Amino acid sequence: MSEPTTINREPRPYAAITATAPMSRIGSDLPPLIGEVFGWLAARNIPPAGVPFFKYNVLDMERELEVEVGVPVGTEVTGDARVRGGLLPAGRYATLHHVGRPDTLFDATTALIGWAREQGLDWDVSTIAGQERWAARLEEYTLGPEDTPDMDKWETDLVFKLSD
Repeated sequence: MSEPTTINREPRPYAAITATAPMSRIGSDLPPLIGEVFGWLAARNIPPAGVPFFKYNVLDMERELEVEVGVPVGTEVTGDARVRGGLLPAGRYATLHHVGRPDTLFDATTALIGWAREQGLDWDVSTIAGQERWAARLEEYTLGPEDTPDMDKWETDLVFKLSD
């Protein structure tokens, strides 16, 4: 795991499928949607402009999470009933590079959140009816099962938007 840092990002268009699932089913329900988004893009001759990601919109660990399974694209896209276009917001983000199995991402996330707290950084998040709604809380999958079957070598960038 790398040391956390902050970066600035420009707005980034993407295509995504929004899904809800309890935390216990994120690893089984969401990964198949990555291929569906890539297939949707290919059918429309829209090239990906980056690695796939999960964008955690609503966190309610007691119930369900709302997550967008997305892929960056070069220009904004018009979606349909299943896949929609979106825009990742510009701004400052806290980030950490993680190498390892998906089941160790919780520890990496805890490390990033703890580091931000120590630095006095605030997240771009609001709480509505007991649920956290994030502007952009991303897991970007830079090296995964399509690259190597060895899960200990998978790479994920955690990229969480900070408040302005």
